[in-house]
Amino acid sequence: MAEKSFKYVIVGGGVSAGYAAREFAKQGVNPGELAIISKEAVAPYERPALSKAYLFPEGAARLPGFHVCVGSGGERQLPEWYAEKGISLILSTEIVKADLASKTLVSAAGESFKYQTLVIATGSTVLKLSDFGVQGADSKNIFYLREIDDADQLVEALKAKKNGKAVIVGGGYIGLELSAVLRLNNIEVNMVYPEPWCMPRLFTEGIAAFYEGYYQNKGVNIIKGTVAVGFDTHPNGEVKEVKLKDGRVLEADIVVVGVGARPLTTLFKGQVEEEKGGIKTDAFFKTSVPDVYAVGDVATFPLKMYNEIRRVEHVDHSRKSAEQAVKAIFASEQGKSVDEYDYLPYFYSRAFDLSWQFYGDNVGETVLFGDADPNSATHKFGQYWIKDGKIVGAFLESGSPEENKAIAKVAKVQPPATLDQLAQEGISFASKI
Repeated sequence: MAEKSFKYVIVGGGVSAGYAAREFAKQGVNPGELAIISKEAVAPYERPALSKAYLFPEGAARLPGFHVCVGSGGERQLPEWYAEKGISLILSTEIVKADLASKTLVSAAGESFKYQTLVIATGSTVLKLSDFGVQGADSKNIFYLREIDDADQLVEALKAKKNGKAVIVGGGYIGLELSAVLRLNNIEVNMVYPEPWCMPRLFTEGIAAFYEGYYQNKGVNIIKGTVAVGFDTHPNGEVKEVKLKDGRVLEADIVVVGVGARPLTTLFKGQVEEEKGGIKTDAFFKTSVPDVYAVGDVATFPLKMYNEIRRVEHVDHSRKSAEQAVKAIFASEQGKSVDEYDYLPYFYSRAFDLSWQFYGDNVGETVLFGDADPNSATHKFGQYWIKDGKIVGAFLESGSPEENKAIAKVAKVQPPATLDQLAQEGISFASKI
């Protein structure tokens, strides 16, 4: 097969790839210089839609509606956009070998791609129950959600199992968002997770109590402190029951699993320095190998604000790290410099009629403020995290755009405050900063 050669190659076709392509176009990439190689069959899209509007029973999101960069208010990049810019969009192509020394990538079909500069944007892959040896984990109608093909299969299952029963395994992002959207589809939902409360990596017990109560009011049955250990099936191979470690057995027409993800770094093992499960980069997303950059979920980078290195799995960082890397690539070629990446951690979610945002770091002492009663009509509440006498993190449910900006600012500025003061002033403290 003929070898193809490009000045720049982005391997991976997710959010980071789409935002990197936009920045390449802004920086003046020449036609024919850039290729995106993706194993998915569609142009880069806003992945968060898959666990939200894509699964709505009415008015569901569909492509081309949520191609990047609509998630941040930018232009929608349809396949024609890439063609107009002279960017090669090489889809349905899985890279199975990367030789960083010879700057060569090889696809499953045996095609070779040469590059001068590589951007690794391979993202993450879901952890599967079969990875943990769970009996029956390969039964039909057990779903994971990462790519649009996964979402399409789940949509078909929801149509086939109208008013059926679902078990959601996991109480994190996927668990909470999918429990909500399955209830909108009038599916009976049991959500099962081993931790003492939902979303434990971010939520405190006080925050979680609101969401658990709210979800239960919406008909989601929450089972905590246990895990799925096996599945029984119908003769046709479809899942019938979920066996839990505590001995309970749950009926299920559909099972959706959200137990975490791992960064896709396998292609580069032994060729590039790694740390904390990801590919180690500097503040410009350069790796230990010249002309190789890593962005999004796979990058372990310096978090300047906290003087430590971290890996962040969230769409906001996927977008911003991609833009930073491309700016750095062009600056380096022109003998110029760009500012170091100075990222304020940001997470958000929307489910039912709820919408929360979090900025900063969730360490130190906490104070809850506002109305955190799940039965309340307003359900506006928040929480601050204080470390060494300063606010380091802020969370807000049902905030206005101005209030959300205020909590972002307070997490960035880190003003001094006391727990008593914050309990008394609540959101008004942030609004004054």
